[in-house]
Amino acid sequence: MTQHTTEFGRVAVCMGGWANEREVSLNTGTAVLTALQAADVDAHRVDIQQATVLQQIQGYDRIFNCVHGRGGEDGQLTGALQLLGIPCTGSGVLGSALAMDKYRTKLTWRGLDLPTPDCILLTTEEDLTLAEQLGYPMMVKAATEGSSIGVARVKNPAELQAAWTEARACDSHVIAERCIIGTEYTASILDNQALPLIQVKTPHTFFDYTAKYQTNNTEFLIPCGLNETTEHRLQALCLTAFQALDCRGCGRVDFMLDKTQQPWLIEVNTVPGMTEHSLVPKAAAAIGMDFQTLVLSILAQTLS
Repeated sequence: MTQHTTEFGRVAVCMGGWANEREVSLNTGTAVLTALQAADVDAHRVDIQQATVLQQIQGYDRIFNCVHGRGGEDGQLTGALQLLGIPCTGSGVLGSALAMDKYRTKLTWRGLDLPTPDCILLTTEEDLTLAEQLGYPMMVKAATEGSSIGVARVKNPAELQAAWTEARACDSHVIAERCIIGTEYTASILDNQALPLIQVKTPHTFFDYTAKYQTNNTEFLIPCGLNETTEHRLQALCLTAFQALDCRGCGRVDFMLDKTQQPWLIEVNTVPGMTEHSLVPKAAAAIGMDFQTLVLSILAQTLS
């Protein structure tokens, strides 16, 4: 091993977990583990289990968190590690919890006058009538799920009712959100820097779970097609949105530009996908950073 990699000590690459994003997390974790081991880091696979997670993470010097969704991305794992004094990649407890909750993310952004689509929390069936003031089409979203699980675009009251019922099956908190018609983008954040923007083009209604993981017809454009001044302005906006939630390390901010080129912040991902086909590695590659260097850079943040 080199002096650089021995500084990390014994590293647990936590993956899997018990959320709906388990399979995606296993893919991310496997890619990260392979890259770390190829760099001579003493890295080990840990498929965390809810009942035994505290025992599983004992004896490690630091954690590379690859657990998407509840348990890993919402601050629970981070909080346990903080109590044990084990450094971990990614955001802290507050940032993780806030970013995982789409509703409270939007409340924070609106309090800071950051642009995000109007939304209504759907607590009871009566709230569906209130949601119609957003106008159709609208988005219905499970508020604390990721990977577009529990997300639907609806065009009428019957579809709204069905989407709400489906979202409630996987999340007790559901929101209806004004649908932005326009172009989808994502800004990857690495160590307080916004990387080159990526434009996402999909033949699907939106960048849903199938478009993300199960088809090959989604296009990712880097350069994103915007002029340099506009891209820099949007990178600054996304970095502000990320930091407003007390997020740090590596993450991703998804946003849209409507037909007037007005930006609308959608959500933040604090444990982004990290396979070589994921968006953060694509953005890093655009500045000349290969996958192994990216993974080592993220892990190095735990040294401070």
